[in-house]
Parts: sequence; structure tokens; C-alpha cells
Amino acid sequence: MKAIFRPLIIALLAFPVAVQAADDADSATSDPVLQQAREATSRKDYAAAAKILRDAVAKAPANAGYHNLYAYTVRKGPDPNMDLVFRHYNEALRLEPKHRGAHEYIGEAYLMVGNVQKAREHLTQLDRLCFFGCEEYSSLKRAVAEYEAKRAR
Repeated sequence: MKAIFRPLIIALLAFPVAVQAADDADSATSDPVLQQAREATSRKDYAAAAKILRDAVAKAPANAGYHNLYAYTVRKGPDPNMDLVFRHYNEALRLEPKHRGAHEYIGEAYLMVGNVQKAREHLTQLDRLCFFGCEEYSSLKRAVAEYEAKRAR
């Protein structure tokens, strides 16, 4: 009898994750600010994306997604202000402590400044948030492994 219920239980546990992922995708396509910023980042025009998101953060300071992507665009730019990057990633996480993208990206930012311990802390947070695994966890885990492999040489 247990074997019959196991797939059902797993499906029910995974359902909220699938719904959340769909909600995130829907908000990204329905939010014109995020749409404009993603178009600019796809062209690697991080300065334009940062300007769009800086203005959006000023108008909607309680939007964790705006803070996260603003920090990302600053970090990806030619001369990133890492104090600004960390300020906005931390604000995204203060507003939304379970924001998987912010955990991934702040972990990558910590690797940029050589703080692998803090990157691993966010990897641990993602491990807790992603019960069945997620792209953010896999991506940060890969980045930490690559960073450590380079340091070992």
C-alpha cells in the first residue's frame, strides 16, 4: 500500500514548486520593467539594464526582484561597484529571504571578491530551499567548484 501512495506524495510535494516557478515566469513576462531589463541584458547592455532597474527600485523599493536584478546588472557591468551589488542583493534577501535567484547571485558575487565561505553559506541556503534541487543551486554549486579548482592550481 505504501508503494501506491509514494508517487502521490512526491507529486503533491513538488506541486507548489512547479506553481511557484510558473508564477515567477509569468511575472517576468507580464512586468514591463523586467521585460525591458531582460531584453537589455540579453544584448549584454548591462548599463541600460542597470538604469532601468535603478529607476524601478526607486519607484518600488519593496520589490525584491528589482533589487536582485539591479545588483546582477551592476555586477555584470565593466567596473562593478561591489558595495552597491551586496547592498541590493542583501535588500532582496531581506525582503524575500527565500529568493533563490538572490541567493545564487550573491553567492557568485562573493566568489568575485574571493569569499568562498560566504558563497558556500548561500549554497547551503539553496540546498534547504530546493528540496528536489533547482537550477539556482546547481549553478552556484558549479561556480563554487570552478572557483575552488582554479585556486587549487
